[in-house]
Amino acid sequence: MSLKIRLSRWGAKKHPHYRIVIADARAPRDGRFIEKIGTFDPLKKRDDAARLSLDVEKTKEWLAKGAQPTDRVLRLLDGLGLMKREAQNNPEKAKPKKKAQERIVAAAAAAEKAAEAPAA
Repeated sequence: MSLKIRLSRWGAKKHPHYRIVIADARAPRDGRFIEKIGTFDPLKKRDDAARLSLDVEKTKEWLAKGAQPTDRVLRLLDGLGLMKREAQNNPEKAKPKKKAQERIVAAAAAAEKAAEAPAA
């Protein structure tokens, strides 16, 4: 059985509140879970102590048993110093897409023509 440490959404519409749970990877996001180990409230300020409450001992036990945290939970654990999250970088994502590249080429061509016209 593959175990995940993940967020399970609770709270009202547009007011998210999450439980940090240990669940089977095949179980639904808000469905069956094995154990609740903490809570996360993203609407509170980052420096607020009540934003993240986590049972550190239980978390360490489940990590030792082989539970894998999701990316968001890994970010939270990295903030507490329990695990190290490698910084991710995707330089391809920042590049302009096909249509934007075409517009850049067209603008450069138009600027070239404009530069030639007054010189002639």
